[in-house]
Order: sequence, then C-alpha cells, then structure tokens
Amino acid sequence: MPDWKGKGQELKEKRKGKSKGRSKGRWVFFGILAALAVLLAVIGVYLYGKVNSGLFFEETRLNDYDVSGKTAKEVLLMMEKDYSAPKVAIKEKGETVLTLTLEELGYTIDQRKLLDNIQECMRSQNLSFLISLFEGNDYEVEVPFKFEETVFNQAVSSKNFSVARVASEDAVMEYDGSRYYIRPEVYGNEFDDADLQVIVRELTDKLTAASRPQTDIEVEVPEGLYFVPAVTQDDPGMNHTMNAYNSYCGAVITHTFGEETRTINWDTIRQWLVIGDTDYYIDEEAVYNYVIDLAASYDTLYYQRSFQTSVGTTVNYASSDYGYRIDQDGEFDQLMADIASNTAVTREPVYAVSGFSRNGRDDLNGNYVEVNLTSQHIWLYRDGNLVVESDMVSGLPKDGRETATGAFPIAFKASPYNLKGGGSSGSDSWDVTVQYWMPFYDGQGLHDASWRSAFGGAIYQSDGSHGCVNLPTNVAGTIYSNVDAGFPVLLYK
Repeated sequence: MPDWKGKGQELKEKRKGKSKGRSKGRWVFFGILAALAVLLAVIGVYLYGKVNSGLFFEETRLNDYDVSGKTAKEVLLMMEKDYSAPKVAIKEKGETVLTLTLEELGYTIDQRKLLDNIQECMRSQNLSFLISLFEGNDYEVEVPFKFEETVFNQAVSSKNFSVARVASEDAVMEYDGSRYYIRPEVYGNEFDDADLQVIVRELTDKLTAASRPQTDIEVEVPEGLYFVPAVTQDDPGMNHTMNAYNSYCGAVITHTFGEETRTINWDTIRQWLVIGDTDYYIDEEAVYNYVIDLAASYDTLYYQRSFQTSVGTTVNYASSDYGYRIDQDGEFDQLMADIASNTAVTREPVYAVSGFSRNGRDDLNGNYVEVNLTSQHIWLYRDGNLVVESDMVSGLPKDGRETATGAFPIAFKASPYNLKGGGSSGSDSWDVTVQYWMPFYDGQGLHDASWRSAFGGAIYQSDGSHGCVNLPTNVAGTIYSNVDAGFPVLLYK
C-alpha cells in the first residue's frame, strides 16, 4: 500500500521550495526594474539638465567655431568680435591715408538677429538631443550686419585723409611783362568722394557678407579717379595763341606831339590781333581807323583857329594855312611796320605837312611872328618869350597890294635875296636886293627895307608895299636869325 502521507509531505516540501524560488526571482526582477527606473531617472535628469542648460553640446561647431559648452550669448560675443574686427585701409600711391573700422564705416552686427540665429541652432540641437549628444552638430548661421549710409559717406571722404587735398590746375598762359609763357598744369589729388565710395562699398559689402571672419583689406585709390587738368601745356590752341601774342606784345609805339604823347601798347594791339585756326594777323582796317582818329585829334592845318593877340584881343581864323597834317597812308604803313617790329618805338607821326613846333594840339607852342596890320606892329616870340617887336609897313590897301591876313608858315629864308616884280618898267615894277627874305604867302614875305627911314603909323595907307611886311634892317635880321622854314606868321587886322 502506498505511503500517501509520505508522498503528500514530499509534495508539500516541493511546493514550498518552488514558492521560495518564485519569490526570490520576483524580488530580483523588481530590483532590476527599480535599478532601471533609477537609471532612467538619472539619465532623464541628466538629459533634462543638458537640454535646459542653455549650453551647446560637446562636439558642436557653428561657422567653424567650437562652441561646445558655450551659451548663445558667449557665442554671439565671440562671433561679433571676430566678424567686426576687419579694418579697411585706403591708400594713395602706396601710402595709407585713412584706416576705418567696420563700425566707423557704418557696419554694425545686428545682435538681435544673430542671437536669434544662434539660439535657433541651440533649439535644433535640443530637439535632436540624442543624436546631438552622441554625434555632435555642425551649424551654419548668417551674421547679419546693419548699415548706415550716412555714416559710411561721412567716413569715406577725402577730407578725412592724412594727406591734404590739392586741386588740379589747368595750364595757363601768363605774361611776365615782356613775353607770354605757359605755366604748366598741376595734377592734384582731388576726386569725387562718391566714386571712391562706390569702390569701398562694394568691397565692404562682400566682406560683411562672407560666411567666415575676414582679414583687413586695403583699397588703393585708382589713378583714374583723380580730377585731371582740362588744359595741358601742350594744348595746340593755347600754344598757337601764345605764339601770336609773342609776335606783337613787345610793340609799343609812342607818338610825340611836343611834350604830349599818345601811346599804342599791347592792350590796344591785342584788340587788333586776329587769330585764326592756323594763322594770325593784324586787322588793317582797325589800324587805319586808329590813324584816322589820330589825325582828327591832332591835325591843325585848315582847321578853325583862335589866337590870343599881344594886345589882349582874340582873333578867329576860319581856316589856317599853317599847321600840321598827318599823312594817313604814310602813317598807316609806318604803324604796321612798327607793330611788326615788335619793339618799342618813339617818334612823331608821319606828316604830310608839319609846322615849326607843337605841344599837343597847340601848334604854335609859344613860337610865332605876330603882325597887327591895323596898328602896323610886329612881334616875334620864341618859346613864349618876346624876342623883338617893332613898327613896320605893310601893303598898300588898294590895287591888290594889301597884305593878306591869316596864319601862314614861312616857306623858306634867304640872305641876300633879289626881289623883282610888277612888270618890266614903270612905277609898279621893282628890282631890289634885300638882306633878309622870309616869304609866307603868294609872294608876300618879311624883309628888311633899308630904303625906308620911318615905319609904323599910317605910312602903309599911302606908301605901302606890294604886300610884303617891310622891317627895319636890324629887326629883320633878328627875326631872320630866330626863324626857319615852317615858322608861323599870324597876320590880322
């Protein structure tokens, strides 16, 4: 008979052992679960801390910067410093004349936008934190610059250069008092700031748009930017004009009228100079018109004349047979020759008829013989001084023998001289030799009359001459020695 009691006990023992094993396994399992829970909690806390630390994970690069463990603000400051660091040096002929920072050029980093860009990268790493945590990240961000054009234009200006600005100057023709010469052009260093600003702006825009920090740059001011002279010393037109001027500018023609003078200088001649494209010449019509004006100003022959007599009266002559008259054709020819000589010339005008002495339009100049036919008196003046005066006898006032009135020049003088006239015989004929003969008009003249014993008074009315002015021999001699051909004689009643 089986031992059911023993078997039951055995089964009971076996169940008890199994129950103990299950309980122990359960505790191990729960222990593992608890450990895992703790581990996950620790990992969770770690990851939470990482994600919320505000730091970039390890092995993270941004625009090639190692930003591991850095905050977004730290990355911002680092990038701002490097991207803003380049300077722009402006150079002239290899010499630096102005150095500007990007900030001085009006370029400043937009911190708000850059920070947003960096923080976006951090958010991206946090969203993919498991990959980011174990593999790291490589980000690219734009570094945005703000630009102020007014600041830029004020900075990029030649007035700020260390080298002073010098304006370009055209070559000019100048006069040194005797000759014309060309003062060479000057090449300055001025330019239009706007032209340089275009060049600098293009370079700085590229610099600030670069994805990586840039180094300093240099900008050489192009030679073509400078203002250059409009006229240079080899300008054909200016050289042509200079040659024309130098052909005549030395001419100075001074006409003398006694102490009075009238001068033609370069100021006048330049007005007469005609300069063509290939030639130059003096305007002859203008020169001839000048001669006409000269004659109108200084001719006295055949002009009306007023004369102040020795007795204080004024005598007016409708026309004067004594005086000066310029030979206009001759003077024109001589004036053209003087201008062409390009030298200084002082001379009297070319006269067709000239008197004895003049000072300006005064063609007596204190030198004349004055004959008063009414008072029968004569005076001789030299240089305004009375030399001699005397009574005299003039022509019989009838039968065509009256002495002429007017202003006449002495035609010539002769000593001795034979006077003949009036026919071959009779009382109206004469043949006499005088010591001093000085004719002035149509056979009439001044001469000595040794046959007369008295002069003056009314003698001429009954025993007058045939028109000549009869003088005592000594008076005639004095006059003769003080006059020459052309000396004026003024006769009046």
